[in-house]
Amino acid sequence: MEAIVLAGGLGTRLRSVVPDLPKCMAPINDTPFLSYLIDHLILQGITHFVFALGYKSNEFIHFLEAKLPNNNFSIVVEEEPLGTGGAIKLAISKTTNKDIIALNGDSLFKANLNELMQFHLEKKSSCTLALKPMQQFERYGSVEINDHATITSFKEKQLIESGLINGGVYAINIPNFLEKNLPNKFSMEKGYLEKFAAEGKFFGHIQEAYFIDIGIPEDFARAQKELL
Repeated sequence: MEAIVLAGGLGTRLRSVVPDLPKCMAPINDTPFLSYLIDHLILQGITHFVFALGYKSNEFIHFLEAKLPNNNFSIVVEEEPLGTGGAIKLAISKTTNKDIIALNGDSLFKANLNELMQFHLEKKSSCTLALKPMQQFERYGSVEINDHATITSFKEKQLIESGLINGGVYAINIPNFLEKNLPNKFSMEKGYLEKFAAEGKFFGHIQEAYFIDIGIPEDFARAQKELL
């Protein structure tokens, strides 16, 4: 399997604790957060990585060469912020498979990627989201699916007692993605998923696995303990 890792985030909400690094390079127990994510992806069978870089992209090069000495990775660099969707569209040029994994580089959702991809292929899905069940949350929007696991709607951020969140891990059919003639700069969430959800070609795969997003100082601090 191939994985696109979105690693171009500015990390503005983390500036108070990590002032001079890209968000996914933030140190967790003196190790870049991205290292934990790569370890998980290798265990899940990812054999080729494409890193979509942006802010301070030079910070990644020596780290990636040391972390992946077999040189089984490619990089693309945004000259300007392209949004999550634009970054995926740019990174697709470095992939070879018809169906790939794409994920956020600043969160760790230990989803089973083989199960996700198998489900994705069985459903002939355009895009399949790994969904995380969560209780009492308002930091994330929620995702609703029907009895066939088809995504029916995306809800805005609000206090929710129990629901499913987008875990930031996608299985994407590249031909179906590219046929939408999407712009070079757009949000994966708003400009693709929410825009085309009504077509009924997006599916959700529920996985009860560990999840953490280090985007705010509180969760950055929590990661120091949980990822020991």
